[in-house]
Amino acid sequence: MNRRQTMIEEIAAEAAATVDYTGRPAFDRCVMAAMASVPRHEFVPPPEQAYAYVNNALPIGHGQTISQPYIVALMTDLLDPQPDHRVLEIGTGSGYQAAILSTLVRQVYSVELIPELAAEARERLLRLGYRNISIRAGDGNAGWVEHAPYDGIIVTAAAAQVPETLLAQLRNGGRMVIPVGESGEQELVLIEKSASGAITERHILPVAFVPLVGGGRLEGGRAR
Repeated sequence: MNRRQTMIEEIAAEAAATVDYTGRPAFDRCVMAAMASVPRHEFVPPPEQAYAYVNNALPIGHGQTISQPYIVALMTDLLDPQPDHRVLEIGTGSGYQAAILSTLVRQVYSVELIPELAAEARERLLRLGYRNISIRAGDGNAGWVEHAPYDGIIVTAAAAQVPETLLAQLRNGGRMVIPVGESGEQELVLIEKSASGAITERHILPVAFVPLVGGGRLEGGRAR
């Protein structure tokens, strides 16, 4: 059995084990197919490539990490991506989450605080053939208003509270997936915006993410 298939089986097993939290005994088959198709080893530095398909977060340089595959799959599944969707990602990191989303939606817009990571991710994604992803370096808290509203927004850092700027860029009927809380007290939250603009929140499960601060950093979550 190859390492990528082993990763997929571990994600499926963790999904079943966390059903009491998430209400999802299994993730959507399209999400799992995306997880199987994207070469995670391309999104980590050479010293980490031997561990690319282990179900853990890994360092990617600049003091940052790539998120645990289970968390990537869970957040993607909660977003309920559709082929005609336009999605905003806050926190490009190495570009892995953006690559997963790009196989499921029409267009991904991604904002990265660290210019070097943004440039590296842009080059990597183009080299690997992902053409429906736009990346810019900037403050993730501000979103990317020029392309709003978005069908979905995914945030890969923990905010003390949900940024109003991002809520404003979510279309009516859209979803946002974001970790919320202080260190040690974080929960993954699904936010749904109704057709009339009413906001509902559902707390999914405890997680551990780096904080979203003043333009904050943005990738590297794991289940807690």
